[in-house]
Amino acid sequence: MASLIVIVLTVICNAPIAKLQHMFQSKLMVAQDGRLKACSEALVNMKVLKLYAWETHFKNVVGTLRKEESKHLTPVQLQKSYNIFLFWMSPVLVSTATFWARYLLRIPLHANNVFTFLATLRLVQEPIRVIPDIIAAIIDAKVAFARIVNFLAAPELQTDNVRERSNMTCINHTIFIRSANLSWEMDSLKPTLRNIDLEIQLGNKIAICGEVGSGKSTLLTAILGEVACMDGTVSFFYNFHN
Repeated sequence: MASLIVIVLTVICNAPIAKLQHMFQSKLMVAQDGRLKACSEALVNMKVLKLYAWETHFKNVVGTLRKEESKHLTPVQLQKSYNIFLFWMSPVLVSTATFWARYLLRIPLHANNVFTFLATLRLVQEPIRVIPDIIAAIIDAKVAFARIVNFLAAPELQTDNVRERSNMTCINHTIFIRSANLSWEMDSLKPTLRNIDLEIQLGNKIAICGEVGSGKSTLLTAILGEVACMDGTVSFFYNFHN
């Protein structure tokens, strides 16, 4: 009973730390996503970075993201160390509590019961010591499943303001955008592009010019219906000659 009480108390002491570890692990995964995304973009667009001499800028960006990741990584590792220390000390605490209980209850110690208890304790030492690894695996799995569920349950791109029309009797082909506010995220308070008016007729050749990051790719992606239209109208007119 003394051994069981010690084990239960050890698990209870670990419960609040496990909740904190779950919270910090979630933040750590978000920080890792940001760093991996920046590194992937830098590697894929290495030629552009060299051409525009943006190495220093992207190095600073990645460094900032690494510092943010390290800030969340430190408490996660400290909590894992606490768990490992606590459960590796459990066999010692169990044996100490057991012998003290026998001493206080004035139960005599003989070779038959002492060696039996030590043999039993050695058998349960390894399962107790792997509990931190099991807890860490459960927390990682819970965080991973939560992220997968959030991704699968994410709302679909709302294309109510993006209309596609076709007419088999004429040959006009028009792209029509009127007072459109475009954003990569539907819940964003600041649209990426604001008050866009554009109308392209069949046969017109349009060049979209601007500085890097001015929104050229966003506009083209909005025409394809892959960027959310928060306000206004984006229409495609696909007309074929019958």
